[in-house]
Amino acid sequence: MDILNIVLVLVIIVGSVILHELSHGIVAYYLGDHTAKEAGRLTLNPLKHIDPFMSIIVPVVLYLLKAPVFGGAKPVPIDKSNLKWQEWGMALVALAGPFTNFLLAFVSFLIGHFTGLLYGVGGEIPGFIFSELVLINLGFTVFNIIPIPPLDGSRLLYAISPDSVRSVLQAMEQYGIIIIYALIIILGQVFSGIMAGGINGLLNFFYWIVGW
Repeated sequence: MDILNIVLVLVIIVGSVILHELSHGIVAYYLGDHTAKEAGRLTLNPLKHIDPFMSIIVPVVLYLLKAPVFGGAKPVPIDKSNLKWQEWGMALVALAGPFTNFLLAFVSFLIGHFTGLLYGVGGEIPGFIFSELVLINLGFTVFNIIPIPPLDGSRLLYAISPDSVRSVLQAMEQYGIIIIYALIIILGQVFSGIMAGGINGLLNFFYWIVGW
């Protein structure tokens, strides 16, 4: 494995998770909650966002294993009581993260596709960069819309669910990340298959948009 590839992947991962978390904070700010700003999280400073395990170790290991890459960062602090539209406001804040990753993937795809850089026209390194920008950000998109607390998709599920389902989601909140780790470890191949299916589906959607 070329060390340069690993460095490039790490830069893409870190940049992607920073923008993901920053988008949460920005949307929350405009919906009335200034908690993230007061905590110093409306910044591009990686030290404010990086979680060594989820931002670096997990995604890099997945990349080395040639598995779909996903990960996360330190959650941006949000006070839901300050938000406009309460549960729907929280859903908008949550979805801002995966939407940002989706947008990064789509813009990277369009630039890479129409310039040919995605297909190696400018050389191996630009092709690698654009390919990983697309795939890594699609991986973050798919992973984060899984509706298991505390992942972003659970906030939308919470907003549209009856009280009985909301109580279950609230009960899962403190154990959700353990459930996710268990799924990754116990059902590794199945989980990777689901991730790969989601990524490929979105990638096919991109190619459909450009007429391929």
